[in-house]
Amino acid sequence: MMNKKSLLLLMMWLCSFALQAQLSPKREFRGAWIQCVNYQFMGLGTAEMQRTLTYQLNELQKCGINAILFQVRPEFDALYASSFEPWSRYLTGQQGTPPSPYWDPLQWMIAQCHARGMELHAWINPYRAKTKGTKELAATHDYRKHPERYFWYGEQLIMDPGMPENRDYICNVVTDILLRYDVDGIHIDDYFYPYPESGLRIPDDQTYARYGNGMNRDDWRRENVNLFIRQLHDCIHAVKPWVKFGVSPFGIYRNLKSDPKRGSNTRGLQNYDDLYADVLKWVKEGWVDYNIPQVYWEIGHSAADYDTLIRWWSEHAGHRPLYIGQDVDRTVAKADPVDPNKHQMERKMALQRSLPNIEGSCQWYAKAVVDNKGNYGTMLRNYYHRYPALQPEMPWIDHKRPKKVRKLTTLWTEDGYMLFWREPRGTSEMNRARQYVVYRFAEGEPIDLEYAENIVAITPNTFYKLPYEDGSRKYTYVVTALDRLQNESKKVKKKIRL
Repeated sequence: MMNKKSLLLLMMWLCSFALQAQLSPKREFRGAWIQCVNYQFMGLGTAEMQRTLTYQLNELQKCGINAILFQVRPEFDALYASSFEPWSRYLTGQQGTPPSPYWDPLQWMIAQCHARGMELHAWINPYRAKTKGTKELAATHDYRKHPERYFWYGEQLIMDPGMPENRDYICNVVTDILLRYDVDGIHIDDYFYPYPESGLRIPDDQTYARYGNGMNRDDWRRENVNLFIRQLHDCIHAVKPWVKFGVSPFGIYRNLKSDPKRGSNTRGLQNYDDLYADVLKWVKEGWVDYNIPQVYWEIGHSAADYDTLIRWWSEHAGHRPLYIGQDVDRTVAKADPVDPNKHQMERKMALQRSLPNIEGSCQWYAKAVVDNKGNYGTMLRNYYHRYPALQPEMPWIDHKRPKKVRKLTTLWTEDGYMLFWREPRGTSEMNRARQYVVYRFAEGEPIDLEYAENIVAITPNTFYKLPYEDGSRKYTYVVTALDRLQNESKKVKKKIRL
């Protein structure tokens, strides 16, 4: 039997392990949205935009960000060489005008992100065809060809979600992206049916008369969006099974007043009732691979309290990985409810990592992190993201681990003392290695791959430069392989003197 001393040591170890897992989880989605609709790239030109993005990516990498959600289709236009839609005015200042000197921002971003060990998710808006600020549509814009498929809602132009051919069109646009670009995910935001404006009705009477089939109109609108989400999910996985499909809905599903059983104790706009987005159904049915609700409010907000909402999402949306959309500006602008000398980042992160089903967060917006507002970026890099993290697992897509690396060895080169290995065998796209994890353990330290603090690199390379000093210290290095879904291979280890 275990004596009291051994039992106490075991309990202390378990508590330490649990605390360490909370502070530095080995797997965690650490995303950031890079948007174009704030005009940060308009008219910069090729060289200056690349310089700006390079700086942002370098800073985000230092902050431990491991996924970039890059806005490439804000209004049926493109920040890439689309086969269907015109170049975006948010890139060149004039819709339909290609960049000069010519380049493809999406292709460039994929290469830059992958070189830094980051995923790149192409962020599109499915239905919004014109924002309020756009004055002129290019001759190649789809509205010019099929105006009957759209409706005006105030100054916005919306592709009618009730038409089956419109779902097909959006899936064709996404298929074009998938076939020509090595993206890791397709991401859509919170714009489904338009956000309601006072005094405006959604002008879909004719579409409802044609396709409503006697359904209640609200239920019919929700079913239109449901059909689209399911079709897009199936389309993505039919073309490239490893590409993740994610959504970032508005932060309130339903208020308690509207739904006493499933609603949150909030008083605000509702996905289900106002945007016709039944997010819980998409999660339950497995039509999305991850969910990032935009919980942008502060702790203590009178109508939409962050604490209330993050607990609600944790309880109700655990069928697929749940990440929390964090508003950097609001987080650092609002005081901690207990200690007014601090802002709310510490308390929000503690909540995020303590609740079940929450497997990461996404920062709105990337430039706020890069600008280090309220020391947000500093806190990520020095504390919350101090150690690297793998992506959360998605076994419903793929759970088979790749084979282990081969011929792990050390070699002196003109660049220094290097650890080399060969990629594992495996030729199919789902099981070949895409990245490698390098762990380091001091002499006598147990080989435990569950601690993130033991990771020294997550790299696409088959080599790692060792920090050699005088050869007096003994270490064990471990290398594992990761496939596209970041399933991890068995370990291969080597003892090294540094």
